[in-house]
Amino acid sequence: MANTYTWTVNWMNCYPTSESQTDVVFQVGWTCLGSNGATPPVTASITNVANIIYNPNEPFIPYPQLTQDVVIGWVQEDLTPAGVAATEAALDTGIANQVNPPVVSPPLPWVTAAT
Repeated sequence: MANTYTWTVNWMNCYPTSESQTDVVFQVGWTCLGSNGATPPVTASITNVANIIYNPNEPFIPYPQLTQDVVIGWVQEDLTPAGVAATEAALDTGIANQVNPPVVSPPLPWVTAAT
């Protein structure tokens, strides 16, 4: 089964006024959660910050009308398609490393297990 990814917005910073607009978002805290869909699922997450550049040539969306989908679009635009792919690939690696750990720490061979 292919991994799935859920992008969420954790917080947003705004300028109270900028370019004659109110509550202009300039920074977004986000998380991307990857899951392998197993029962129970194996998950990995990445949390980061995106810097949003106000573009006066694009329609302004008032803060109360913003949706998570719109803001996630801004985050992914800030990351670029390569950054989105790299984020999801890193989550794939994190999930794979949990399923098949590349490093293990077995018990010391000279220590007797407690009974």
